[in-house]
Amino acid sequence: MKGFLIALLFLLALYNAQGQQDPQYTQYMYNTQIVNPAYAGSREVMSIGVLGRTQWLSLEGAPQTGTFTLNSPIGVSKNMGLGLSIIYDQIGPATESNAIVDYSYSIQLARHNISKLSFGLKAGIDLLDVDYTKLNIYDPNDPFFQNTVDNKLQPQVGAGIYYHTQKFYAGFSVPNFMNSTHFDEGSLNDADLESIAVERLHYFFITGYVFDLSSNLKFKPATMVKFVSGSPLQWDMSANFLINEKVALGASYRWNSSISAMAGFQISPSMFLGVAYDYDSTSIKDYNSGSYEALLRFDLFHKTDKVLTPRFF
Repeated sequence: MKGFLIALLFLLALYNAQGQQDPQYTQYMYNTQIVNPAYAGSREVMSIGVLGRTQWLSLEGAPQTGTFTLNSPIGVSKNMGLGLSIIYDQIGPATESNAIVDYSYSIQLARHNISKLSFGLKAGIDLLDVDYTKLNIYDPNDPFFQNTVDNKLQPQVGAGIYYHTQKFYAGFSVPNFMNSTHFDEGSLNDADLESIAVERLHYFFITGYVFDLSSNLKFKPATMVKFVSGSPLQWDMSANFLINEKVALGASYRWNSSISAMAGFQISPSMFLGVAYDYDSTSIKDYNSGSYEALLRFDLFHKTDKVLTPRFF
């Protein structure tokens, strides 16, 4: 049964490879750099983020995701941003790793509300490794399983645009323009795998706003829409209440997929901790205990930096 579950998850992942290929995140409003390079440097300080996600807990071989981001404004006028994004994603016997450099250029549109429009580029590499020994293969002579995938290298190039004020943001991006193939079709004895092994373009739209309900209570709705050719539209909607600029409590809904509870804690002016729990609303809920996600963000201030108005995204 163990090998069967791992094999089933892996084959389902391959079957859906035309659709949702990139990892999904519940706390997307705090992890924007992963999908949009124009975000790099927008916090106006060096910012470091670490995220870990365990999906479908108790289901062996289920997705495990980790990300690391680093970005900072650069240049004399700090109108450029430079960042690094690292993504580690594992499902069953397949492990995918990405290392990406992010660059942004910003134009200040208005000084009175700190309104900026940023353009971004990202470029990097993708490494795929598949260990077939983790599978309980029904037919050892199946040509699909005769070719081990060992650190196959693929390039990644993406772009994005990002607009923000102190209370509003919106962005559109394509993290990877490359229609990469993960398998050599010709080496699989004419097995037709091209349709299930091609990276499709992912289009992301994100937006959010901060409403002041009182002097110590803010309301932060946000949404992310992801479109991939050959897959249903993915739409995430979230709402957080920020109390005393210290504690954020909220919920999120992923259309026809899951509902989530979220909490965030501003531990210090430079440290933020976020946690989330997802409950599946699909039939797979009967086979797992939900999904968990944790995020830690550090903003590194210089001694001369003064945060006149805090950033909430």
